[in-house]
Amino acid sequence: MDPDFILVAGLGLLVLSVPSILSAFSESRPPRVSLIVVFLGAGLVAIAMYAKPGGYTLQGMANAFYRVLSTFVG
Repeated sequence: MDPDFILVAGLGLLVLSVPSILSAFSESRPPRVSLIVVFLGAGLVAIAMYAKPGGYTLQGMANAFYRVLSTFVG
């Protein structure tokens, strides 16, 4: 699998976990599922960084996001 897809999936999981964490804290309950999603997302990002020679820069992450988006859109 392409490291760009893994990176975008991991970043997507990290972004989607933020509202769940905020909701758990605002309702005074432990964010168990949210933390699992954070660990999965961080793991995917780490795998993508390890799989791509030289890793990613911020510009490289943006380019990877656009490459993955372009494969789905057109």
